[in-house]
Amino acid sequence: MKFRPLHERVLVRRIEEEEKSAGGIIIPDTAKEKPMQGKIVSVGPGGRNEQGAITPLDVKKGDTVLFGKWSGTEIKLDGEELLIMNESDIMGVLS
Repeated sequence: MKFRPLHERVLVRRIEEEEKSAGGIIIPDTAKEKPMQGKIVSVGPGGRNEQGAITPLDVKKGDTVLFGKWSGTEIKLDGEELLIMNESDIMGVLS
């Protein structure tokens, strides 16, 4: 299914973290926190400024980003869990 976010929204795929702690203990799924890192799958065209011109987003498809724990709305597309969030929910781009 094709999906294109509108305005200043982005579609993000969470990046799963390691299943072991630093000491080598395996962490069960029930004790894991949801990852706060993800890869941008798709971006909207941008928001409109006061003059009505489109302001492009600072992030692009393929960027690895850091976002808040409770950011975005979870959706399921083609059986895959993804997040839709505003660009303002993204704290930064990891390089």
